[in-house]
Amino acid sequence: MSPRNLLINAFHTAIAAVQAEAVMPAHLATQLPVPPSGHLIVVGAGKAAAAMAACVETQRPDADLSGLVITRHGHGVPTRRIEVIEAGHPLPDAAGLDAAQRLLDQVRGAAPDSHVLALISGGGSSLLSLPVAGISLAELQAVSGALLNSGAPIAEINTVRKHLSQTLGGRLAAACRAPVTALLISDVTGDDPAVIASGPFAPDASTYADALAVLARWRIDAPASVPRHLQAGAAGEQEETPKPGESCFAQVEHHVIANGRTALQAAADFCHAHGIRPVILGDTFTGEAREVAQAFAALAREIRQYGNPWPSPVVLLSGGETSVSVRGRGRGGRNAEFLLALAIALNGLPGVHALAADTDGIDGTADNAGAVITPDSLMRAATRGIDARDALENNDAYGFFANLNDLLLTGPTRTNVNDFRAILIA
Repeated sequence: MSPRNLLINAFHTAIAAVQAEAVMPAHLATQLPVPPSGHLIVVGAGKAAAAMAACVETQRPDADLSGLVITRHGHGVPTRRIEVIEAGHPLPDAAGLDAAQRLLDQVRGAAPDSHVLALISGGGSSLLSLPVAGISLAELQAVSGALLNSGAPIAEINTVRKHLSQTLGGRLAAACRAPVTALLISDVTGDDPAVIASGPFAPDASTYADALAVLARWRIDAPASVPRHLQAGAAGEQEETPKPGESCFAQVEHHVIANGRTALQAAADFCHAHGIRPVILGDTFTGEAREVAQAFAALAREIRQYGNPWPSPVVLLSGGETSVSVRGRGRGGRNAEFLLALAIALNGLPGVHALAADTDGIDGTADNAGAVITPDSLMRAATRGIDARDALENNDAYGFFANLNDLLLTGPTRTNVNDFRAILIA
C-alpha cells in the first residue's frame, strides 16, 4: 500500500470508529432508563446529531419517543419520529434560531415523569444559538465571525456565546423539569461537557466579566449591543448562566461516548496491522496551526535523521483543535494550513508523508476534509508557479492543495471529534 493510501485509509478507519452507530448502541442499552410515563423526548444539536437520532430510532424501535435535533446543512439523515432540522454552521442562521426556539420549547414542556435524551456533538454552539433579547441574528453573526477569525481558543469563544444565548451554558438544564441523559461525541480537548457545544445542559463556571475579557483580549470589534449586554450582566443586571452545584443539574447525567482518542486508537490499530509502528502523541494539541506544524516538523526531522525517539518507519498520530488567525484573503481551514506550514518546514525531507483533516469532513468552511502532503509537494507546486510561502501568508492553503490535486474530499461524515493528523516517516 502506498504511503498516501495508508494515511487515507487510516483516516477513514478513524472516522468509522466514531460514527454514531459504532458508539451509541452500548450506551443506549445500559445508560438510558425507561421513564415512568414511558415517554422519551429526544433533543440535540451538532454535526452528529442527525446520525445519533437515527441510531436512537433503530435501537429503540418500540419506544414512545418524539423530539427534534439540529444539524449542519448537508449533515442530515432520514428519520421517522425525531425531526431533523438543518441550519447554519459555523455562523448561525435564521433556520437555526427558529429550530433552537422550538427545541427550547420542547425542553420546557417536558413533563417531570418523562425523560429527555440529549444528543450533543461538535458544532452545537452555532446550531443551537438563540440570542438573548436585544441581540439580533446579524449582530450574533458579526461577533461570532470575528471571534472565529481571531485565533481565540474554542473555550474562550464559547464563553462569549454562552452569555449571549438563551440555550447554551446550562440554560437548557435550567429550563427542564424532567431528568436528562446527555450523550456526547466530543470535539474539544479535555472532553469537558461545559465546552462541548457550549454545554447546553452543563454547569457554566464562566461569567459575564470573563466574556468581556475575551472580547478585549482578542480585540474583537463587536456590535455595540454585545458589550452593552455583557456589561449589564457583569453589573448584575442580567441573570448569570447556571453555575456548578445548582439544583437544576441534580437530574442531569453526561456521558462522553466518543472523542479524539477513540479515533486515534482506531487509526493506530490499522497502522499496526499494516506493519507500521503507531505512536499516539495525544488528542489535546492546541495553538496556531502553523506553529504546531513547526514543532511536528522538528520531531519528524529528528526521527528521520537520527531514529530518535523512535526508529522509522513510524506514524505519528495526533488530534486536538488548532486555530488560525486569518489575515489573508485566501481559503483554507486549520488542517490545510497546518499541512502547508509543515511542508514548508520539512522543505522536501525525503520519506515523510502527512495527512491532516477535520473529522467532520469540512476543514473550515470549504468543501474538503483536509489534504495530504508528500516529499515533493513544494517541488510540484514550484513547477506550477505556486509559491508556498505566499500561499501561507494569504491563508490560501486550500488553493495550494487544490492546484496539486491533494485535497482530501470526503463530504460530511456526520460525526466530529475534531482534528486528525497522521505523519508517516519511512
